[in-house]
Amino acid sequence: MPKIILIGSPNSGKSLLFNRLTGLHHKVANFPGITVDVGTGKMRDLADTTLVDFPGTYSLQAISAEEKVAVEYFHKALQDPEVEQVLCLIDATRLEKSLYFTLQVIRDCERQQKPVTVLANMIDVLDHHGLSLDVEELSAALQTPVIGVSARTGKGTREILRQIEAVREAVPQPPRAHLLDAPDMLLRGSAHQLARRYGPKGDILVRTQTRLDSFFLHSVTGGFAFFAIMYLLFQSIFTWSAPAMDAVELGLGTLADLVVPLIGGQVAKDFTADALFGGIGAFLVFVPQIFVLTFVIGLLEDSGYMARAALICHKPLRLFGLTGKSFIPMLSGVACAIPGIYAARAIDSPRKRLLTYMAIPLMPCSARLPVYTLLIAAFIPSGTALGGLVGWQGLAMFCIYFFGMFCGLLVTGLISRTSKDHYTDLPFVLELPPYRVPGLGPLLRNAWNRSKHFVTKAGKIIFAVTMVIWVLGYFPNYGTDLGTSWLGYLGRIVEPLFAPLGLDWRYAVAILTSFLAREVFVGTLGTIFGIEAADENMTPLVQQIQASDLAIGSGLALLVFFAIALQCVSTVAILSKESGSGTLALKMFVGYLLLAYAAALAIYHLAALLT
Repeated sequence: MPKIILIGSPNSGKSLLFNRLTGLHHKVANFPGITVDVGTGKMRDLADTTLVDFPGTYSLQAISAEEKVAVEYFHKALQDPEVEQVLCLIDATRLEKSLYFTLQVIRDCERQQKPVTVLANMIDVLDHHGLSLDVEELSAALQTPVIGVSARTGKGTREILRQIEAVREAVPQPPRAHLLDAPDMLLRGSAHQLARRYGPKGDILVRTQTRLDSFFLHSVTGGFAFFAIMYLLFQSIFTWSAPAMDAVELGLGTLADLVVPLIGGQVAKDFTADALFGGIGAFLVFVPQIFVLTFVIGLLEDSGYMARAALICHKPLRLFGLTGKSFIPMLSGVACAIPGIYAARAIDSPRKRLLTYMAIPLMPCSARLPVYTLLIAAFIPSGTALGGLVGWQGLAMFCIYFFGMFCGLLVTGLISRTSKDHYTDLPFVLELPPYRVPGLGPLLRNAWNRSKHFVTKAGKIIFAVTMVIWVLGYFPNYGTDLGTSWLGYLGRIVEPLFAPLGLDWRYAVAILTSFLAREVFVGTLGTIFGIEAADENMTPLVQQIQASDLAIGSGLALLVFFAIALQCVSTVAILSKESGSGTLALKMFVGYLLLAYAAALAIYHLAALLT
């Protein structure tokens, strides 16, 4: 099948154009480091053609690990006989930077006799500000077709399809000798001259960005804005998602009332009520919060604020051995540690990249969110203060999230000061993308896809675990006494490990199963309490935990334990692969487990003293 390469620099709108041409919904964001792998998809209007989306890179002289992925794949792809042409996307609002990369692409494509079409994106932005790009003259100067497009509005997509067909029908041209051995220094000078001659005139775009940066990057207002935005992020997890959570809970309860009585056989009826609605249902209630979290983070990414936050965080992060670029993978880790680890490829410094790997597992990922929500709802009152501006549960979520981040910084700070390694260091250089109004549709679609992926990925594990937990808890006495069931006997074996935290065997079993995936903790507890509550198993899990007389110190200990422990097999595997060291991943798993237990024990005894 014929292939077409789509390549461009970060923030050029490449992934958005890829989505338009293929109909797929790849993640689109507005900071360097979002695309960390190669994506493929069949073109919507050319079903026999595959479009290949490469990671964004500033030049073909790779510096960061992410750029190496792009450059290596690109050069390998140029030798693929199925690759028939290359689409090189440039940012028309930042022409000089884009043209340097474009000239490198044209040179390397000439060497492999692959035709290139240049796509000048952001034409809609130029039109909005009354600016223009001389597309025809630029095309003549490059001796390469140039098409003005807008990935956001879809302008120029028809012209792209016509150009692809025209290239297929054209007679192959011999390579241009003057380009084959052109050095990068010469190409950089040519890019500067071409941008001055054919690029948009005026500095209105720069002045607009500078005006906003003077507020968001100011030493005083920028700091206040940063903390206000982060605080609203965590408050929104409770306030925005509360109606949806109530609706899901009500829907599950109503569905259970309708379905359970229709099932024949007591065993099947108990399984449906206890394992399906009690276990998996208890987990599904918290999915709206994952949707809200993903949506708000996407809002920050697409607006261009994320890179500013990285710049603001550079100075404080440097105290802990990290860099401002570490902020982006760390905040990505708030959604999931795995894309956060991949995003760390954008960090130029090998030493700081390694330290970032150590911090990411301590970021409060979305798998922890159902556990946090459950425990906070069980132990923190739902009241508000300051006229409703501050919700106690939202404040508790804010604190536990920053506790995880603080632990990550503490670990990297200690390691950076005590360890000696052979890694070289590089200076901090970060591009600030232009501010843009995020598209609501892609944000909602991405949040939906992320939530759906989370449910399908975690759902399989939760279903398998809840089945095992239910069988162990239901037999041999058919659920009449959970304490004398097989699960009860197993729980008594592991109970001594968690008794110092004031936790009985039910919570001990839930913690052990959560090492498959953190969110399984909620499903396991839901199944256990569902069996135990018998006819009242549809009571919300929060109320069941409150009725179990679990001490507040034990609840806080659970929060701290889950904030630190590395309970994710997939994260350990990806860490091993990306760092190139299985030993490092194993050390992190054991080290964070011991640290989590010690911290949980300390908070339990501290709470006991205070209460």
